[in-house]
Amino acid sequence: MNVRKALFGLTLLLLFGNGVAVAADIEKVETLSAKDKTLLGTKYRYGIGVEKDYEKSTKWFTMAAEEGDVTAQKMLAGIFLFGTFYTRNTDAAIKWYTIAAEGGDMHSQSLLGYMYFTGFGGGYSFPVNKKKAIRYYTKAAEQGDVESQHELGDIYNYGKSVPENNKTAVIWYTKAAEQGNVESQYSLGLMYRYGSGIPPNKQKAVEWYTKAAEQGDISSQNELGDIYDNGDGVPENDKTAVMWYTKAAEQGSNSALNDLGLIYESAENYQTAVMWYTKAAEQGYGQAQTNLGVMYEFGMGVPENLKTAVMWYTKAAEKGWPRGQTNLGVMYELGRGVPENLKTAVMWYTKATEKGYARAQEKLGIMYDKGKGVPENDKTAVMWYTKAAERGNPNGQNNLGVMYEFGMGTLTDTKRAYMWYNIAASNNSDQGAKNKSKVAKKMTPVQIDKAQDMSSRCLDSNYTDC
Repeated sequence: MNVRKALFGLTLLLLFGNGVAVAADIEKVETLSAKDKTLLGTKYRYGIGVEKDYEKSTKWFTMAAEEGDVTAQKMLAGIFLFGTFYTRNTDAAIKWYTIAAEGGDMHSQSLLGYMYFTGFGGGYSFPVNKKKAIRYYTKAAEQGDVESQHELGDIYNYGKSVPENNKTAVIWYTKAAEQGNVESQYSLGLMYRYGSGIPPNKQKAVEWYTKAAEQGDISSQNELGDIYDNGDGVPENDKTAVMWYTKAAEQGSNSALNDLGLIYESAENYQTAVMWYTKAAEQGYGQAQTNLGVMYEFGMGVPENLKTAVMWYTKAAEKGWPRGQTNLGVMYELGRGVPENLKTAVMWYTKATEKGYARAQEKLGIMYDKGKGVPENDKTAVMWYTKAAERGNPNGQNNLGVMYEFGMGTLTDTKRAYMWYNIAASNNSDQGAKNKSKVAKKMTPVQIDKAQDMSSRCLDSNYTDC
């Protein structure tokens, strides 16, 4: 919220008023209305027809405020909040904003809501009181203040000092969104797309995202690009996806640049993909740097150049992107574009595993399994294979099956070996399928039935009951 805008927005309309004459010796103050006194305060405040005189300005604002003029109350509150003429006085600022707010002034209500909730007002700290904040936000929102409506949506959506209540959040977001508030339109798009506390509704998600996107909201443009790219609740449409990604990209969205690269790569238009990846990579976007590294590593849309691939992987890896770290580890493990260095490979694999990246977990399992760059340790290998397997990595699943079949780093367990081979095969691992057939020859029909039941239970539980 723009505090100064909220404070002075209406008052500045008075600047060109000429409904009262300014004289050096106004004797009959009692004949002036509160509005006239506010106008005099404004003229002295800004030097309109008279020399600026902050003391006189404050005097007239005070008289008008005490007579109930809301504009004067807000001007006086601002003087004390910002320390415009005098030493800052938070208590006096609160007093006058509260009087205006309790008198029904929507802008004061919204402003008090903001200041009590954030503890920030006029560039200074402000006493936090979440209950008062929500009370004033609600008063303003009920009068149609769009910013307060959006803030209440956030408060109830994320459970900020109140129990999380997505239905109430939707009510307030909708009120703000219908007034054109972009943030609320985007928030509604998210809630309806992903079913955040409410039943998902893809049609409504697209509707609200589109309203926000047409106002230039980058996040909504990216969401629409993703929706049409993947056919999420709408027919898949690459042209529409490209249109929305392009709009976001033109506003500087690196993720949109990268997504455009992905679309063209999937269409096997590698040169165009490289163009988009390069735009994002040069702006430091780690995912695009990784993707660009892949293009150079395998000569897709550009001549194969392993050193350039390593350069882009390194940039992504240093920014903490786990796929870039893993790919860089592979380059060091195999000596592609750099001298072979197994310890460095282990280092990058380890960094990627810290972010739960399954392929890195599987690679690190291999390093401990084979004693490459680290002392051979079957138990540690089993640990990393298990982590990778439970994240759905088919190579990790197959390798874990091997460890169980031959009792390496764990007890021999042919049923569990079959289970992991079976799961790996279901995830398109040819080696898993071959190993499943081999181990089945060591098992009775009853054991195979049991292992298949274990496989189903593991998959149905999303790897939590394996």
